[in-house]
Amino acid sequence: MSDAKPMVKVRQVASSAGRKPGQRETLVGLGLNKINRVRELEDTPSVRGMIRKVSHLVRVEK
Repeated sequence: MSDAKPMVKVRQVASSAGRKPGQRETLVGLGLNKINRVRELEDTPSVRGMIRKVSHLVRVEK
C-alpha cells in the first residue's frame, strides 16, 4: 500500500507589498515570499484555507 499523500503546487504571482499583515503572514506560512516562488505542499484542509485567503496572490498548479 502506498503512502503517497496528495500534493498541491502553489506559485506566488503577485507581490505582498501593500497587503494586510494577515495576508503577508499567510504567504510566509505557505513558504512563499517572492513572486514566481513555487512550493509543493500537502493537500490538507488547513493548507486549502490558507490558499483561499491569498487566492488573489497565488496560482494553484496540479
